Amino acid sequence: MNQIKENYENIISKVEEAKQRSGRENEKVHVMAVTKTKGFDVVNSAYEAGFRLFGENRVQEAGEKFSNFKSDAVLHIIGHLQSNKVRKAVELSSCIQSVDRLKIAGLINKYASELSKTMEVYLEYNTSGEPSKSGFVTENDFFQTLEQIMEMKYIKIKGLMTIGPLSSDETAIRKSFTFLRNLREKTIEKYPEAGITGLSMGMSGDYELAVEEGATLIRVGTALFGVRNY
Repeated sequence: MNQIKENYENIISKVEEAKQRSGRENEKVHVMAVTKTKGFDVVNSAYEAGFRLFGENRVQEAGEKFSNFKSDAVLHIIGHLQSNKVRKAVELSSCIQSVDRLKIAGLINKYASELSKTMEVYLEYNTSGEPSKSGFVTENDFFQTLEQIMEMKYIKIKGLMTIGPLSSDETAIRKSFTFLRNLREKTIEKYPEAGITGLSMGMSGDYELAVEEGATLIRVGTALFGVRNY
């Protein structure tokens, strides 16, 4: 736990420095602990170190760790979501960050209705254009889908999400994050009634760039827990 706490404090320090560099000193940036492949003991240690926001990629794994976890812990599902996993995802989490098609949004709305809960979602955009990644790939598709999701009673669109390019090219990574920030601004201008504010972008290797480009939420795993064992 001491190492996790030390890593957490180091991340927070770097986030604050990135905020200062970009003139965002008064803006809040949430730090999410991504606990995929980590056992319950690690999750509990992260909680004891001060984390309350957690992210899991796989619904089944999330259920094993978070079904009976601390009541003030907040879980987001951040991985690509299959149709047959949506019901469980809605039951377990308060937010799904990987909505990239209308069908998934419709199922989220359906199951949230049955549970009488409002689900927060982020719309995922593939800003790098890498075929291995999920997410919207055209603005036309994104806006058309957004309009239909806005009509869904049990969904609140919290913001936009992306995964930066798998590259050490800082220019390419920054371009990806800048694109998502600009898309959010276009969305706010076109649909102010949607109340979209969030930008979930930046992971262990690039979160400082993401904060400089406007991230409101970063998703860190390796920087917090060390290299994963798959």
